[in-house]
Amino acid sequence: MTEATRAEYCVIACAEAWRGDGEVLASPMGLIPSLGARLARLTFAPDLLLTDGEALLIRPDGTPEGWLPYRQHLALVTGGRRHVMMGASQIDRFGNQNISCIGDWERPMRQLLGVRGAPVNTLNHPTSYWIPRHSRRVFVERVDMVCGVGYDHAAGARHHRIPRVVSDLGVFDFATPDRSMRPASLHPGVTLEQVREATGFELAVPDEVPPTREPTAEELRLIREVLDPAGTRTREVAS
Repeated sequence: MTEATRAEYCVIACAEAWRGDGEVLASPMGLIPSLGARLARLTFAPDLLLTDGEALLIRPDGTPEGWLPYRQHLALVTGGRRHVMMGASQIDRFGNQNISCIGDWERPMRQLLGVRGAPVNTLNHPTSYWIPRHSRRVFVERVDMVCGVGYDHAAGARHHRIPRVVSDLGVFDFATPDRSMRPASLHPGVTLEQVREATGFELAVPDEVPPTREPTAEELRLIREVLDPAGTRTREVAS
């Protein structure tokens, strides 16, 4: 088995977001998070619920295994029993996310997706983020518009939690006294200086930043032979 690629480390880092969640609805958005959720279900998170995005619960191979009525889906969403991994056009030090516009919201320079379900997601159940290209354009001092709610705006939200932010450089969390972002691990070959240069705010850096967990031989086999034999993951994260 050849060494793991950067894309495969990203799959592992995304999968780890659901470790210990139990029977919750996983809602990964994007290729790498989807591979991560399916890998977690096949290995250390067998109770994880996967959905086709409409009304079916599915197995990791996409075949149906249950029915998820819209009413029940909303109960999971608003009751803390869903863990979504979203993208972000901008994210700041406290985990506020923007997917709506770039520039002043009254006269934006660029219109994006819109707020969508980001406020409901972040205030009602755990929300992680996947950033395929870590840069100062994404990791900003202050988001132009708050869509996903960060720790500095979430007072009193019972189920608000941002377990992790995964990028192509590393894994980040908010396990600091003021709930500001810190590097939790770096992918192989990435230096702390690289991360600082690609981040538009001062990170809370611990004394030691470990490497991202290495995939096991079985996890690599599942990624390469079962989940993504065509290698589409490398389109999102280059080796």
